[in-house]
Amino acid sequence: MKSIKFISSFIIIIVLFSCSKSDATYVDVSNYPNVKAAFGTKIDLENLFDYAGQTVPSYITKDNTTPGNSITNKGATLGRVLFYDKNLSYNNSVSCSSCHQQANAFGDVALASSGANGTTERHSMRLINTRFASEFKFFWDERVSSLEMQTSMPIKNHEEMGYSGLNGDASFSDLITKLSAIGYYKELFKFVYGTDEITESKMQMALAQFVKSIQSFDSKYDAGRIQVTTDSETFPNFTNEENQGKNLFLTSTVFDNTGNRISGGLACAQCHKVPEFDIMVNSHNNGVIVNMNGTGVDLNITRAPTLRNLVKPNGTLNGPMMHSGVFTTLEQVIAHYGNITVAPGNTNLDQKLNQTGNGQQLHVTPTEVNSVIAFIKTLSGTAVYTDSKWSNPFLN
Repeated sequence: MKSIKFISSFIIIIVLFSCSKSDATYVDVSNYPNVKAAFGTKIDLENLFDYAGQTVPSYITKDNTTPGNSITNKGATLGRVLFYDKNLSYNNSVSCSSCHQQANAFGDVALASSGANGTTERHSMRLINTRFASEFKFFWDERVSSLEMQTSMPIKNHEEMGYSGLNGDASFSDLITKLSAIGYYKELFKFVYGTDEITESKMQMALAQFVKSIQSFDSKYDAGRIQVTTDSETFPNFTNEENQGKNLFLTSTVFDNTGNRISGGLACAQCHKVPEFDIMVNSHNNGVIVNMNGTGVDLNITRAPTLRNLVKPNGTLNGPMMHSGVFTTLEQVIAHYGNITVAPGNTNLDQKLNQTGNGQQLHVTPTEVNSVIAFIKTLSGTAVYTDSKWSNPFLN
């Protein structure tokens, strides 16, 4: 009898454990036929990609996750669909991914990106490591205070995706009506939120989760940084040129009273702090103030993407640089910072570039230029360009 009771108890434990595990992981895919039809094996609701549990190096301290909207595998999966879906434009011609392409570190090699009704007014910013940015505001002019708010603004822009609700454009509520009639959205919103009701807030949260999941920490820099205690130490996996470039990037500049560099490094880290390499909070403009069309000025361009994956692993650029795309080589960028001219009327130039009131003159040598470029190239990873969890999920 004792043996029978023991066996019975053991069976009960197994059954309870199996039920618990099943409740946590099992998804009846027969309830999601439209998801299967649209995405096939690219989205497996029983085995979602791991967006929430990605490894973050211990030396990365920034995390600008919005309270109440932490990354989840379900939410980021929905965000991935929204990100790649051309249905989010009024004429089904473009998606978020049209301007932010995985092959280009979620940026665009074109000077101006093509939208539903024209082209963008500024060069499309790369979307790498936005969750780990020092600055939590978004757009080149920092006009919104969270990524959630940012995600729906291109949809509401006439040139970009066309749901502005102005001058004859359809409205965002028209978009919601459109998406509500699409079978895979009815299923996915219910899968994520428990109800198939689509709202702007839910779309914003899902899109933000997906974008914040796009991270890159598999670069040569990261392989070296994990082996040392501080960035100022020599990285054992770097060449002499790369270590020299790192030192120039990190080391403060010593100026004379007319703004000429007389010793020290280039102090790039004053604005692009390691190890995130994002723009520092409360930065002002960098002296590039001309609009992309070459007319007028904009003094409020104070945001910039991280320097990570500025170039591809093969060393080619992921597109032109600055909001106006005015620079197409790293040599041009270094030359700009090496010779800052204070334009008349530029009252918002970052003081770090104008410490003596004359505009910095770094007198960078060719050897120093090559060293800094060599270091910047170490900041590029590889997985972000190929990882399926950030790829287009649609079959067609």
